[in-house]
Amino acid sequence: MSKVLVSDPIDQAGIDILSQVANVDVKTGLKPEELVQIIGEYDALMIRSGTRVTKEIIEAGTQLKIIGRAGVGVDNVDVPAATRQGIVVVNSPEGNTIAAAEHAIAMMLSLSRHIPDANASVKRGEWDRKTFIGAEVYKKTLGIVGLGKIGSHVAAVGKAMGMKLLAYDPFISTERAEQIGCQLVDLDLLAQQADYITLHIPKTPETTHLINAKMLAKMKPTTRIVNCARGGIIDEEALAAAIKEGKIAGAALDVFESEPLGESPLKSLGKEVILTPHLGASTTEAQVNVAIDVAEQIRDVLLGLPARSAVNIPGLGPDVLEELKPYMQLAETLGNLVGQLAGGRVQLLNVRLQGEIATNKSQPLVVASLKGLLYQALRERVNYVNASIEAKERGIRVIETRDAAVKDYAGSLHLEATGSLGTHAVTGALLGDGEIRLTNLDGFPINVPPSPHMLFTLHRDMPGIIGKLGSLLGSFNVNIASMQVGRKIVRGDAVMVLSLDDPLPDGILTEITKVPGIRDAYTVTL
Repeated sequence: MSKVLVSDPIDQAGIDILSQVANVDVKTGLKPEELVQIIGEYDALMIRSGTRVTKEIIEAGTQLKIIGRAGVGVDNVDVPAATRQGIVVVNSPEGNTIAAAEHAIAMMLSLSRHIPDANASVKRGEWDRKTFIGAEVYKKTLGIVGLGKIGSHVAAVGKAMGMKLLAYDPFISTERAEQIGCQLVDLDLLAQQADYITLHIPKTPETTHLINAKMLAKMKPTTRIVNCARGGIIDEEALAAAIKEGKIAGAALDVFESEPLGESPLKSLGKEVILTPHLGASTTEAQVNVAIDVAEQIRDVLLGLPARSAVNIPGLGPDVLEELKPYMQLAETLGNLVGQLAGGRVQLLNVRLQGEIATNKSQPLVVASLKGLLYQALRERVNYVNASIEAKERGIRVIETRDAAVKDYAGSLHLEATGSLGTHAVTGALLGDGEIRLTNLDGFPINVPPSPHMLFTLHRDMPGIIGKLGSLLGSFNVNIASMQVGRKIVRGDAVMVLSLDDPLPDGILTEITKVPGIRDAYTVTL
């Protein structure tokens, strides 16, 4: 039975799900060296923000198949190292969406009305109303940096409160922003016009210190900033200086460049600054949601199923996975097949999306094709996570093309590989019930479902060849499950595809090529 290590506190609902398929050990507060010593025993690791999963830990986890982060951010996981080892890294991109959005709104309102300081004042026995005169958000401009799920929810609430919405997000269209109710602008204009700025973006090399002294100088003296996203997006020293000098009105931060927050100039500021200890996802509902979401993904991966929110499988979000899952199985099957036909050392793979699927994302299908292509060489060591890396290291060049004009099926996938046995091509499609069909082999039309043991021949279309081949296989006690011939013209070249009940015995392939009229023969095991 699989083993799962839970190294940070998670809701019991997640533990219960994991216990269905694995032995679960909950060991929180481990030091890095302690985690390195024991991680090799486990198939999966589930964490929150407390555990930092370094390259050293990942390399020691020789049995690890998946690392699950019960939350959104995975900056405490060395994702490139995990990818290189073929370990899936998953998160819960939607489990705490509402909690994080609500906290950002709460921080904005608390900052506007000085609620934390006013509360503390009353509890000290004071009744000082003049000190805590606030500002209304109604008809003010809210600048939203990042219009993902959390930013979009903040936009909806801001719009309901009568705010004007500006947004900066280089990855969405103007039309999408307008649907949400935002005017899409560049970051400089947002900084200049917004009364409130709320951040909802990941921390990357590009976004580190995105809000810096130069950006703060562009803001109005009445601007207030809220950050419930990731620490490090704001230059905290520059922010403290801007507030102290009156360049902006204040800030509310839930996340920090170093956590727990140590010595910081922000702590010495008054009611203009609100600081909370990373509470964005700290609701009962969110903790249950993220625990269930990530535990279900770990369970699925341990059962051999795909994860719906893997952060290191290119282009494979949950919506894409659901839509393309049948075609990914098709791509993997075709990749396995054409890889065997082309030979072990493949130099080039051409992936062509045809018909309706030409409008879909190509990257997941390319990854699935490479996984199938490399399976014979790497077996279980290749997966959707590391297939592209393994292909690149083997010098396999990949070409992606699209042809929406092909109408032989609603949608089909064409793979062409060049390897040590030459160049071969195979096309496949899905029937209405999701059944895979091979529809073309090296330019010859066929209509064959793939089977575990297959024999392909290139031969001259002439009387007697089918009978001779059947007799030869019978003499070796090989039973034929099905057979089909594909040809372009009568008495020209043709291909024969046979599905066999058993693998071919050693030496029989040589005998097959001796049959008059048969030019070549290949076996494929799927």
